[in-house]
Formats: sequence, C-alpha cells, structure tokens
Amino acid sequence: MIIKPCNTIVAIFAGALIVALVDTHAIAASQKPSPSPTTLKAAVDNNDRTPQNKLRDKYRHPLQTLTFFGLKPNMTVVEVWPGQGWYTEILAPYLKVHGKLYDAFRTGQGAQQFKQMLAVRPAMYASVTITEHGPPETTRLAPAGVADMVLTFRNVHNWMAEDFAPKMFTAMYIALKPGGILGVVEHRGDPNKPQDPKAASGYVREDTVIKMAEAAGFKLVARSEINANPKDTKDYPAGVWTLPPTLKLKDKDRDKYLAIGESDRMTLKFMKPLNAGKGSAAKATPEAE
Repeated sequence: MIIKPCNTIVAIFAGALIVALVDTHAIAASQKPSPSPTTLKAAVDNNDRTPQNKLRDKYRHPLQTLTFFGLKPNMTVVEVWPGQGWYTEILAPYLKVHGKLYDAFRTGQGAQQFKQMLAVRPAMYASVTITEHGPPETTRLAPAGVADMVLTFRNVHNWMAEDFAPKMFTAMYIALKPGGILGVVEHRGDPNKPQDPKAASGYVREDTVIKMAEAAGFKLVARSEINANPKDTKDYPAGVWTLPPTLKLKDKDRDKYLAIGESDRMTLKFMKPLNAGKGSAAKATPEAE
C-alpha cells in the first residue's frame, strides 16, 4: 500500500524550511562587514563602528581631522598607540582595499587585547598589521620609510611622562617616506604657564610639541583649530581626565564637566622633508632602536 503524504504536512514542512533558510541568510548577512567605504565620509559613517565611539565624533571630528591631514585610501598609514581602536574603526575599512594600516603598540597586554579584537572581525581589519615596541629601549613602529602618513592622537603626554617623547618623534620620522605626513592631536596646555616636563595634568603646550617634532627633523606644515574647545580652562583637580570621557571625579560636578565637553586640542600637520637624509633624525639607526 502506498501512503501519500498529506498536503498540509508538506506545506508546513516547506514553509518551515523556507523560514529556516531565510533566518540562516539573515544571520550570515548580519555577520558580514559592510562594503568597504569608497569615501572618507562613508568610513566615518560606517555602521560597523561602535555606537559609543560614534557619540564622540562631535568632540573628535574625525572627518575634518583626517581630511586636514590629507588621508587618501591608497596610503600606507601608521597609527601610534591606537588605544582601544577608536580611529582604527575608521582607518581600517577605508584603507582595506588600496592601502595599508600599521597599528603600533607598546609591547604588553594592550597589544594582545587589540589582536583579539581584530580576530573577531578579520574581514573588516584585513588591512591591519600590529607592530610592537618596547620604549625607551626600542621604538620601531614599522619598516623604515614605509609610511605615507603617521598619526597619533593624544599620546604625547604619555611619552613625556616616561621621558621618551623625543625618541618617539624620531621613530615616527624614520617610519615615514620623505615627503610623508605626521598628524598629531594632543591636549593643548596653557601657553602662559611653564610646561611640566612630565605633563602630569595631561596637557602639553603647543610650542613644546612643535619643538620636539622639529628636533626630530620634521617641518610644521599647518595647524588647525578643528579640535579646539574654548570652554576648557585646563585647571582641574584631576587634570584633563576630569573632563569627559573619563570623568575621573565621577559624580562630583559631573554636569559642569559635561557642559565643558572634551579637552581643547591642538591639531598639527608636519612633513618629513624630501631631503630627509639631512634631517637630525638621520643620525638614528634604521630600526629606531
């Protein structure tokens, strides 16, 4: 005896199969990175960026900042001490197809955590190579002369705190091609107050940064007020970390500091001269060690 399947059962099974297939495709699609952005604005607006990071765009102005530095999608870029990857979320997709990104970390836990972050989304971070160095003994950021651009955001005060800021500027100089660009953003100190050599407050005078860069062989090309904040009085109990996003004093005067916003920042664009062999940093070894 031949038993014919009930049409109702067949219909239910077919419907369930279709739903399952749709759900599978939906899950797969949700795990795929967005297409590589073709413009810098698209990279900044990229939906793969962390929502919390996007909220800080009004303070960090990534589109205007990277445009000012002259970033192009076919560049080899070195970002020095990228922290938790705020700018990497923009740079990596933008450079993925035609460019290259080196994230230069201090050897230690931060580098290992960053590698784990990249491993979760290998397609998005295909253009990224992590390098590690151990200042002050070694400061090699990338192969010598490989970079069209070196970027560092709010790190100079950290280097000053440990007395190796000049070595880091030399290392950035060595990583760049002649004619390459160094972009620096840093908490801007009061020009009417002496510079603390350790930059314990987190603030660094603009002329101090320029002097260190020029001592390494760089030439100042331009400066911008893109990241300026005139509300920042630079005289807080816990230094720059009193302000957001850190808010080190927690609930004490929280509304006051939120109203000020993030710190006043210098935005400086330097160039490694085309005749770079004559610069002071030419005396350093090729590995900047």
